[in-house]
Amino acid sequence: MDLHILEHRVRVLSLARRGLWLYTHPLLKLLFLPQRCRCKFFSLTETPEDYTIMLDEEGFKELPPSEFMQVADSTWLVLSVVSNGREPSGCQATGVTKIARSVIAPLAEHHVSVLMLSTYQTDFILVRERDLPVVIHTLAGEFDIYKEESGERVPVTCDDVSNGFLKPKPAATPTLHPVQSPQTRFCVLTVAPDTLPAIATMLIDVLFYSHSPPREAGAGSQDLDSITFFAFSLIEGYISIVMDAETQKRFPSDLLLTSSTGELWRMVRIGGQPLGFDECGIVAQIAEPLAAADISAYYISTFNFDHALVPEEGIAEVIQLLQQRQESGR
Repeated sequence: MDLHILEHRVRVLSLARRGLWLYTHPLLKLLFLPQRCRCKFFSLTETPEDYTIMLDEEGFKELPPSEFMQVADSTWLVLSVVSNGREPSGCQATGVTKIARSVIAPLAEHHVSVLMLSTYQTDFILVRERDLPVVIHTLAGEFDIYKEESGERVPVTCDDVSNGFLKPKPAATPTLHPVQSPQTRFCVLTVAPDTLPAIATMLIDVLFYSHSPPREAGAGSQDLDSITFFAFSLIEGYISIVMDAETQKRFPSDLLLTSSTGELWRMVRIGGQPLGFDECGIVAQIAEPLAAADISAYYISTFNFDHALVPEEGIAEVIQLLQQRQESGR
């Protein structure tokens, strides 16, 4: 397998729900007119607490600073695992568990914090730019590593980053975070870019006008009946959308593309309090046991919490696996 270090240099930020009005204009530009700002990596995820935005430097220029916006201090690089030289396509991906053993677990062992963004097409792993030497040294034995430079793929070896490599500190025993499983059922969808204008009005309504009351981070109960969650990404021309099944009914069924089985997904939400960006192994806590059980999953990190989507029919087994892991870690 190949590991590609993409050209995007990404910023991660939280936008307070009460401040959404200030950012409506630039967000509409990023959602529907990316060519106007040359943004090639954009993701917007709504949760009960806030909006998490991941976007490249060109897109970041569009967002004015304000009291409503909190920006993570690091710049993040984007990694993508490519099997047999194949690029992301319109076909649905199998989810983050396929790279759990080869990427996520080794990075956790070497004290590298990661963010995950699963889309309909592929899985993106985000690492801090300053951690790249450790990432390359950790994964070079498993992957052929390439870095994108001006549209070309250039092979990367450990020697290329030896000057910046520092021996990682031994990772501390990771905290086992509580998980929640709301009853909400979700769809993972895509849209052909040329049909995006046809659903633009409904997307604007869902994103900007269909709000539940904001909730403080960490204020949730352990047993959620439902949860507000909507994710939209436009990355290198590919669109991915996660929405709940009730919201999907508001859209024209012939324009939203999903798997042939129309599979529905349930959520596992990780963290009782905001997780932060420094702790390592959070993704591995979920991805490793699911990979061992051969359960596919999508994984979306946000500014405060992490979220895994698993097939609806497997949610009981997933909860049991994670509970067993927590009990064994005590």
